[in-house]
Amino acid sequence: MSAPRRLGVEAGLEAERQLLARVHAGEVDGALLCWRPTDRALVMPRRLARLPGFLAAEADCGALGWPVALRDTGGEPVPQSPAVLNVALAVALPPEEGERERIEAAYLRLCEPLCDWLRGFGLVPGLGEVPGAFCDGRFNVTLGRRKLVGTAQRWRRTGDGRLVVLVHGALLMEDEREAMVEVVNRFYQGCGLDTHCRADSHVALEEWLSAPWSRVEGLASLLGRGWRLSGPPCDVAA
Repeated sequence: MSAPRRLGVEAGLEAERQLLARVHAGEVDGALLCWRPTDRALVMPRRLARLPGFLAAEADCGALGWPVALRDTGGEPVPQSPAVLNVALAVALPPEEGERERIEAAYLRLCEPLCDWLRGFGLVPGLGEVPGAFCDGRFNVTLGRRKLVGTAQRWRRTGDGRLVVLVHGALLMEDEREAMVEVVNRFYQGCGLDTHCRADSHVALEEWLSAPWSRVEGLASLLGRGWRLSGPPCDVAA
């Protein structure tokens, strides 16, 4: 993977839907998409469109240059911009594990290869919640106890009983923390929610490594091994 695919945010979200659809339809057993936005958007679960004040908050975000886009996975609002590397993995799995176990296993199959990749540069990543981070969760990948990668997932069941998961990671490559936190907080404020995120809860890879975009080569093969596939994932989009 020499460089991630360049897509508009809406096109990137649709490409992830198509990735999941291909695996769900049985066309491939596993697929990987790495993409970098060409524009900006504040991406959030569809359920948030039902919040009181959503339309006003959406207009406020758009005025800041961050139009709202809706995604299929859960979580909370996440800013997307050319500063972000997105990694999406879709794979079909036998329904052998309990729900909690398979959800955690899917996150780890994404996060552990990401951590191995970071360790290859001499960094010391971790996993865990970060107070003050937007879309916080137990499976953040962290550096210096600040959030570097946010994760989310979506599950579907096939007609023959297999389970298909799309697990997604958004890695902040360039430091756009202040603007990102500003728009997230503006959205929460517009919806009347008492939630406040902090820029210092986040970190960009360029704060630890120079020329971070030149270092993504090799990440795809690590992610493929994380899913224990017999070969590299299909549809490595670069």
